[in-house]
Amino acid sequence: MSTDSKPWYWIPVLNFASGLPYAIIISVSVIMYKNLGINNEDIGIYTSLLYLPWVIKPLWSPFIDLYSTKRKWFLSMQLIISIAFIVVGISIPMSNFFILSLSIFWVAAFASASNDVASDGFYMLALAKEQQSFFLGIRSTFYRLSLLTGNGLIVIIAGYLEQQYGDKTKAWSYTMIIVGFIMAIITIYNYFSTPKIESKNIENQVEHAPKASFGSVFISFFQKKQVGLVLTFILFFRLGESQLLKMLTPFLIDDKSVGGMGLTTQDVGVVYGTFGVLALTIGGILGGIAISKDGLGKWMLPMILAMHLPIIGFILLSHFHPDSILYIYAVVICEQFGYGFGFAAFMMFLIYVAEGESKTSHYSIATGFMALGMMLPGMLSGFIQEYLGYANFFIWVLLATIPGLILSFFLIYPKEFGKKAE
Repeated sequence: MSTDSKPWYWIPVLNFASGLPYAIIISVSVIMYKNLGINNEDIGIYTSLLYLPWVIKPLWSPFIDLYSTKRKWFLSMQLIISIAFIVVGISIPMSNFFILSLSIFWVAAFASASNDVASDGFYMLALAKEQQSFFLGIRSTFYRLSLLTGNGLIVIIAGYLEQQYGDKTKAWSYTMIIVGFIMAIITIYNYFSTPKIESKNIENQVEHAPKASFGSVFISFFQKKQVGLVLTFILFFRLGESQLLKMLTPFLIDDKSVGGMGLTTQDVGVVYGTFGVLALTIGGILGGIAISKDGLGKWMLPMILAMHLPIIGFILLSHFHPDSILYIYAVVICEQFGYGFGFAAFMMFLIYVAEGESKTSHYSIATGFMALGMMLPGMLSGFIQEYLGYANFFIWVLLATIPGLILSFFLIYPKEFGKKAE
């Protein structure tokens, strides 16, 4: 099987194109709606529902295998995403912008989830196994950078435009249109840079054609060892994080009179787009190195704790409301580093769960359950926060991490899984 000889030209941008729409749809939309006057309850429930396409993507992913090429799929989906963001920007000045923009975000979310499936499949087709292993870290790094570009640079742009125009509606309208054009440029680049590997190698498609029906592949996932415990762990592991992510931005932006920290949109973008980027990247790299050196067994518990204990920082912020933004920087740095470092263990465990003949499909199913574990608690997060207040809400979030921690002790997996062969 021939493979692409210049993966450096397309792998970074292709993975950036997977992460940026996800960041805009799931995270930046929260900031946008908060600034445009939507209440926390509606933000929590409706932006959490945007996770649904990633939850159910295993249901239509076989169609991406069966019809057309992976390259045509991800290019088409990226174009749809580009248009969708531009239309969101146009809809924001309208009186019924909330319903309109949510509907368009839904279209973009389905396209983004499909883009992820096609991009992952293309990656496995275009590269030999030794290349796949080498570029795994590159893929992860550029995906993370795309998330922080959305949560950092794009939010900074929106904050700058808010100050320039003194009009949040106009600022966010222009920001979303800018994001749409950025995605369009990325799509054009991917059109010219990605190899036409499937059309040139018909035997490649035959080799990777589905060997079994989707029904049998789906059923085989639920025949795995400890599947009930594994799925419960996947669903509960991010119970606290799913609520934290939805209410963290409202907490930072809300006035201190209602328990928030009173930051501007630009402040939030700078906090996450500078030191947050560095902390997340360093944490992710060190997490991967640690597992490759010692295996998952040694690091599962320390990484889970590293991921969840920084929530204590937000508990302290919500109780004491320090005037200096340096305290917020310190908490965000700890939280982002802990997330990058700790999440490596969870993703490695999902890779272990997907091991077997139908690895790609089973990984897609596992990540679908992971997205479900983010969506359902996130939908309730706004109601819980409004009822408890920010100070008690963050205590609840910390307590919500305990079930996943307890379940991790009962998981059975090779303790050296993920360890690099000598």
